[in-house]
Amino acid sequence: MHRPPVRKTAQAAPETTVRVGDFPQLRAISWQLRADTELTGAEALQLYERNWRHVDQAAMSDEERAFVQRLADTDSGGVLLV
Repeated sequence: MHRPPVRKTAQAAPETTVRVGDFPQLRAISWQLRADTELTGAEALQLYERNWRHVDQAAMSDEERAFVQRLADTDSGGVLLV
């Protein structure tokens, strides 16, 4: 029986992670996690979306705001589902 040759497929790059303690509002909404806990971008976005009502938007830094937008751009078509 003839088998086709095995083709190597490109592996996806490992997803970057974020440390909960790196962003104050993420830390505030994930109080149950240790500050050194690492989350994938998708996990962080889910936390922001589920807990957006608890995010102090006025206190959110420009860096964290840009981070949330990057997550939304990457994982939900640029829309933060809150």
